Amino acid sequence: MALASLRMPSFYARRIGRAGILASAVALASLTSLVNAPAALASPPTPISAAAARSYLATVTPAPEGSLSGYSRAQFPHWSTVSGTCNTRETVLKRDGVNVVTDSACAAVSGSWYSEYDGATWTAASDVDIDHMVPLAEAWRSGANSWTTERRQQFANDLTRPQLIAVTDNVNQAKGDLDPGKWLPPRTAYRCTYARMWVQVKQYWGLSMDSGEKTALVNLLNGC
Repeated sequence: MALASLRMPSFYARRIGRAGILASAVALASLTSLVNAPAALASPPTPISAAAARSYLATVTPAPEGSLSGYSRAQFPHWSTVSGTCNTRETVLKRDGVNVVTDSACAAVSGSWYSEYDGATWTAASDVDIDHMVPLAEAWRSGANSWTTERRQQFANDLTRPQLIAVTDNVNQAKGDLDPGKWLPPRTAYRCTYARMWVQVKQYWGLSMDSGEKTALVNLLNGC
């Protein structure tokens, strides 16, 4: 067979050329997305689904928020030792960060942390707080005032549920002890996840919800 007869028709060459260009464009887009991805992604345990959260909320009878009488953070001992010299805070910093290096006392000396609440990335652990998804004071008003100190300690150091997350310190301070009826993360892309986390923690620990809190969660989760 003559070599000329093996030549690819120009029509097919054009098609393969277009496909090659398209494949290159897709590969470039994928590479760009990796380059532009956050330096770190917070990774608390995956919360229940929006559907499961909605189902639970349908069973909740709102209750008036309780008093803060007798409350102090000391009623929720934290941070507990997890292993060796590492406590719960240091464990979450390492879990939620990227390339975290710790010293002999388990303190983070380098690394990076992406705050899901506001989209900021930090390279100093001092700029990051460990947020209690359901704040300690909120838990106290929602039923934890009747718990034993041991149970409150377990709640304040809960690594199994999505109760602890590393976030920008001043954003955590702005949240304070507010529930979702009064505060939500400024980064709207995280609000559905935030609501799912909140509902799971309240459900697991048997904590009550007031009417404004429940309404805000229902409205938010209906759009998730």
